[in-house]
Order: sequence, then C-alpha cells, then structure tokens
Amino acid sequence: MIVRKLSEARQSDRRVRSDNWESTRLLLKNDQMGFSFHITTIFAGTETHIWYQNHLESVYCISGKGEVETLTDGKIHTIEPGTIYILDKNDEHLLRASEEMELACVFNPPLNGKEVHDESGVYPLEADTVS
Repeated sequence: MIVRKLSEARQSDRRVRSDNWESTRLLLKNDQMGFSFHITTIFAGTETHIWYQNHLESVYCISGKGEVETLTDGKIHTIEPGTIYILDKNDEHLLRASEEMELACVFNPPLNGKEVHDESGVYPLEADTVS
C-alpha cells in the first residue's frame, strides 16, 4: 500500500512549479499503478496553452473558477467546482483561471514527475524521475 500526504508532498521534489501553475505529483510512473495523480493549482489571471500529444488527462475542479477552450473548434467550457473535463483526444486547449483553481488531475501514461510544458504545450513522454 502507498500512503502519502499532500502537505508533505508539497514540501518535497514532487512539487513542480511554472509561471502559471504548480503541481504536486502524488502518484507517479515509478509507483507502477499505470497512471499518475496530481493536485494542481492554476494561478488566477493566467492562460496556459496545453497540448498533451503523449498523454491523456482527466481534470476535476475542486475549487476556483476558469474556462477551457478547445482550439480545434473554439468551444469554451466553464470550469467550476464539481466540473470534470477529459482530454480524451489529446485536445489542444487553452486553460484560463479567472480565480485560483485547485484541480485533481489523472494522466495516462503516468508522468515521471518533473515534466513541464514545452513551447508547444506538450509534456515529453519521458522526463526526469522523482523519487
């Protein structure tokens, strides 16, 4: 059994930060569960271009407000507590936070732990591993 506390993980190398977000990666590839699980904070007033070409992701909003815009069709979806959005087609999108948002995120295949978006909004398939 694996047991971790978010408060402890936030004080470790499992916490990864960019200009627009920070993500605490609670479950990673080296845990051998077949997916990864993260609690991610999107900072208020930001817009993040994301295009997970190598991963599928499900995102559940715990708190805060924002929107996600899919770039293929320009559709905008409101994100608020209780909303889940699922990037089942490697959807290229813009994530905007009107308020700070706390999100629970699941990735398949799982992340190694140190991934950040490249210039195209992509996470690499393999990145540095977190212990």
